[in-house]
Amino acid sequence: MNRRRFLSTTAASLAATSAFSATADKKARIAVIGHTGRGNYGHGLDTMWLKIPESEIVAVADADAKGLEGAQAKLKLSKGYADYRKMLEEVKPDIVSIGPRHIDQHHEMIMASIAAGAKGIYLEKPFVRNLVEADEVVDACTKSKCKLALAHRNRYHPALPRIVQLIKDGAIGKPLEYRTRGKEDPRGGSLDLWVLGSHLLNLTNFFAGDYLACTATVLQNGKPVTKADVVDGAEGIGPLAGNEVHARFEMQSSLPVFFDSVQNAGAKTAGFGVQIIGNGGIIDLRIDEEPIAHYLEGSPFRPVTKPRAWVPISSAGIGQPEPIVNLKELCGGHLLAGQDLIAAIKEDRDPLCSAQEGRTTIEAISAVFESHRLGGQRVTLPLKTRQNPLTLL
Repeated sequence: MNRRRFLSTTAASLAATSAFSATADKKARIAVIGHTGRGNYGHGLDTMWLKIPESEIVAVADADAKGLEGAQAKLKLSKGYADYRKMLEEVKPDIVSIGPRHIDQHHEMIMASIAAGAKGIYLEKPFVRNLVEADEVVDACTKSKCKLALAHRNRYHPALPRIVQLIKDGAIGKPLEYRTRGKEDPRGGSLDLWVLGSHLLNLTNFFAGDYLACTATVLQNGKPVTKADVVDGAEGIGPLAGNEVHARFEMQSSLPVFFDSVQNAGAKTAGFGVQIIGNGGIIDLRIDEEPIAHYLEGSPFRPVTKPRAWVPISSAGIGQPEPIVNLKELCGGHLLAGQDLIAAIKEDRDPLCSAQEGRTTIEAISAVFESHRLGGQRVTLPLKTRQNPLTLL
């Protein structure tokens, strides 16, 4: 991870716990976009703002009439909008919270929010459907100076800078590789890569730096995916194929990142995480769990005669009590992320998980399919192909 990102993450993680109220002269006006039945409001991207003192929800839009009525009651709003464009035009919010999980709506909602003069956007993951859309959003954010933050909520966890320092201090010996797996439930394979793997690839981008190249294989029932296997993916993802994915990424840090997902191969007690493996130990991160990480000392390659215990890692260090009260709610409920976005607007800086990082994650996902399309060839990033590679099979 580069020094600038590490320092900004450390400072923002510490500042987030103080709620930034000292510099707030007025509350940020929040408009919420949801779509009941088409991705709803994501993982609480509507109600999160009720718990952030620096914000106030001023409007909500939902194309589903019954869903809109329920959202107004939940958010304590007297008026709602069936058309989010009309809401943006009339309300002119400071921040737009885009909740639908179906990502075929994201690009249009983002561009409409920027056109309406939004200073910030908080967006449910995954980012957008392809690199054409990602490029357009990043360019629009740059030109408008709108701060877009992705809801990869673990990226805002204050233990991450501590983990970076532990690795630098030699806690796992010589770092060797990063291993990631999705949930590997019925969504296992390509859908797992998109919906849950996006969390993992975003985290490994944080730890290991930029993605430089990828080699990958995508299978459907044990056979390489062909054009005949391509379907319209769930959650608005677009062209999708494969219930088994195996990928290797070359990274800026020189350490490889591996992603694997096999349909129905996962277990509820394991999976969906990142392991940072060294010759003297392992740091294991479990997504959306608290504590977020555990440490296992010793070589991972040698049998032992006595059991070794996994030790929790808090923001204070290995085996230390967590000093931040209610951290699970602060992180899992998007409160740290929302506060960081408000601070990013005030400080004119990128959010901890920005539009640029969103594009990086989509590029890594696209690289998996591009490598497979080319017969498992090594492809370099950024990709020349900006559309979904499965459309070129």
